Amino acid sequence: MSGPTIRDIAREANVGTATVERVLNDRGGVRTELAERIIRAAKKLKYGDRRLRSHSGIIRIEVLLVQPEAEVFYADLNATFQRISASLDPAILVHRTFVSEDDISGVAQHIAKPPVRRAGLIVLAPDHPEITESIRQARMAGVEVVQLLTGSADEDVPYIGIDNYAAGRTAAYYMSRMLRGIPGNVLAMCHSGAYRAHRERIRGFSDYLMQHADSHCNFCAVIFGHDDNLLSAERLSEALRNGERVVGLYSVGAGREGIAATLNAHPAKVFWIGHALTESTAKCLRSGLMDICIDGAPETQARRSLDTVLHRLGLIDVDVSSAPVQFLTITAQNL
Repeated sequence: MSGPTIRDIAREANVGTATVERVLNDRGGVRTELAERIIRAAKKLKYGDRRLRSHSGIIRIEVLLVQPEAEVFYADLNATFQRISASLDPAILVHRTFVSEDDISGVAQHIAKPPVRRAGLIVLAPDHPEITESIRQARMAGVEVVQLLTGSADEDVPYIGIDNYAAGRTAAYYMSRMLRGIPGNVLAMCHSGAYRAHRERIRGFSDYLMQHADSHCNFCAVIFGHDDNLLSAERLSEALRNGERVVGLYSVGAGREGIAATLNAHPAKVFWIGHALTESTAKCLRSGLMDICIDGAPETQARRSLDTVLHRLGLIDVDVSSAPVQFLTITAQNL
């Protein structure tokens, strides 16, 4: 059975055969949008197994990452995307863009009206009506969008990440058992209310403790450290100085170095459960300062988000799971 022809590609891409021939033979004069459509059609029909001279980097997928100050997780995620993109088909260019999380309007503008065309977009950004609307506009323009960390947009926009509510309940499960019979207060710390993932983690955490009141752990407050080490240290210090004895801390975001410095200076042991395995987290686990880390397997999230975009673009025909990514529970013993 013969393979696909230029005529087949033209039919699939809804263009003329002359346009297909120009793109496949690198003769120029074709708009980027049409060239991308033709390459996608060629890949879908398995014509991409042949030698195409003009396909390098023509299908652009942007990874948009908001970056709080001094947060190594985002740098690690960026490196993961860079590593994975190096293994992709040369036709696919994965471009990583960092933007400030404080500039909501700028982030929304970049999503809705980018400086260059892209076929796919992977977004990690705060929950905000402007950003949700900009994602809707990008979808209307034909861009395949996937969200990381949060799933605030329409159901048509896949969310790739862990079950954050379950992660919060898991943290409370371990904390209530490890502190069984030890009366005291439990704190939670997160960036702010800007990320649905953080809100879901804290909701799961508090729901479990309320449902299991016999644990003697009283969930008393949420501290907002905005993933900033100095601010996290300052606000945690205030919480430890005020009120009754604090026996547990659940940190769902960053600011780990500030938290660690504060807990090191505190005279009593505080059972600490954090998120995201980084070098600083591993150091805290080994020293016994942090007791449990819940890791969201960022490499799996990055791989699945790219696979989801590629599948929706018709560039791969394998099924991509829509189930939540399985998070990992890490202690000093299984580092």
